[in-house]
Amino acid sequence: MANAVSGMAVHDDCKLRFLELKAKRTHRFIIYKIEEKQKQVIVEKVGEPAQTYEDFTANLPVDECRYCVFDFDFVNAENCQKSKIFFIAWSPDTSRIRSKMIYASTKERFKRELDGIQVELQATDPTEMDLDVIKSRAY
Repeated sequence: MANAVSGMAVHDDCKLRFLELKAKRTHRFIIYKIEEKQKQVIVEKVGEPAQTYEDFTANLPVDECRYCVFDFDFVNAENCQKSKIFFIAWSPDTSRIRSKMIYASTKERFKRELDGIQVELQATDPTEMDLDVIKSRAY
């Protein structure tokens, strides 16, 4: 079903890949993009479990918007292994205004399709989503 505001549908593969990340932990990250011609959100890239946060950020375009999900593993203050699923709305300052508007108007509906997101970030440049920011939001 298309979003009434932006008219964007969410491809079934988006939800399927997210469930694999959440339940089976078969992915470290997922990068989603909006295909304007097809009027839908699709999976652009999936990261293997062994890939790092640096691998993830290296796959983001410098001048195009994306939605991303990252499964962040960490050890808490009680020395327990934990994991948090981050939703990152990547909207760089250098991206097209039309693209920023489409991503902004579709974000909430798309996020609702991904049940299990624990932390949300909005980033317009890499410093707003560097590893220190991720760590500080995880605890």
